[in-house]
Amino acid sequence: MNHPHGRKAKSALIALCRGQRITAEFTGLDVHGRTVARCHLPDGRDLSAEMVKLGLALDWPKHSGGAYRDLEPPDARKKLWLADARQKGRMDVWERFEASARERAARR
Repeated sequence: MNHPHGRKAKSALIALCRGQRITAEFTGLDVHGRTVARCHLPDGRDLSAEMVKLGLALDWPKHSGGAYRDLEPPDARKKLWLADARQKGRMDVWERFEASARERAARR
């Protein structure tokens, strides 16, 4: 997790879940064969909804049916990942991410 927003999202997710039993409802597989699930905290809160409201995740309508789109902060769809790397002079992070994605795709 080399990207600043990725680290923030990971930390927030850990904070939300720490010490709690999370339930996962299998909803399918993505195009890469990875499990897609709805995850809930013991009090019933949807983890995806919580992360979207925090601005640390975006709605993925293909899997959510658009359930979280209205929870996104107004500027959430801006290209934060690339913009952050540019602002911090860290284009190497973005380039490493793209190179890694290309390598994974080539192995398939």
